Amino acid sequence: MSPVRLSTVVLDARDAHELAGFYLRLLGYEVRAEEPDWVLIGPPPGAGGTALSFQAEPDYVPPVWPTRRRPGEQQMMLHLDIEVDDLDAETARAVAEGARLAEYQPQDDVRVLFDPSGHPFCLWVQASQ
Repeated sequence: MSPVRLSTVVLDARDAHELAGFYLRLLGYEVRAEEPDWVLIGPPPGAGGTALSFQAEPDYVPPVWPTRRRPGEQQMMLHLDIEVDDLDAETARAVAEGARLAEYQPQDDVRVLFDPSGHPFCLWVQASQ
């Protein structure tokens, strides 16, 4: 059997290029490939990290967070966890780049935000040991 590798996570959005731009600025990534309705970004060579892709979906509906337990309603399907060294500074930077802070914050060492397309993502710091 040949090796199997997870290469990227794909996020749908009404505008793939707009959302890719947000994550380019937030993560310091580079564009690796793009088409009219799709963009692949990743860390600079040698930096390490997970690639992200963005696909335009005209009927995109943002996920809901926190999750509602009503059958048939849109739910959160996944979220990105992004480790940072300074939670307050990186939260402020994410908001300045276009993120929105979630009303409900479940932990002191995590900040839940929404990207410009409404996908939830978490900034988090390693808890002191």
